[in-house]
Amino acid sequence: MFKANVTAQFASAHKLIGYDGPCKNIHGHNWKIRVGIFCKKTDEIGLTIDFGIIKKYLNEIIDELDHSFLNELDSFKDINPTSENIARYIYNNLKNKIVQEGCKIADVEVWESDKSSMIYFE
Repeated sequence: MFKANVTAQFASAHKLIGYDGPCKNIHGHNWKIRVGIFCKKTDEIGLTIDFGIIKKYLNEIIDELDHSFLNELDSFKDINPTSENIARYIYNNLKNKIVQEGCKIADVEVWESDKSSMIYFE
């Protein structure tokens, strides 16, 4: 078994509704995202999955989030755009795009700072 990891980043603002602390106010993050893909085998040239495929699909998702106010996006209108919900959102959108035989999404890690991250997996 192999695990491919790809990272990306985006900048956005959000606020946490119902939170009792400073994060209830609009503030921003430079989010870092890591996506892990499990692959069972390599192909005839020794590759599991092309990193470019993962990057392409991850960047499509990131482009929707970048330089936005996350609370105003349809995907976060009814839920707080927490690190947890962002990780799950990326995971669920990416799992339908990774269709290479023997490969599946393992997890999505979201950092809202250099010292704090959340990992989502099923």
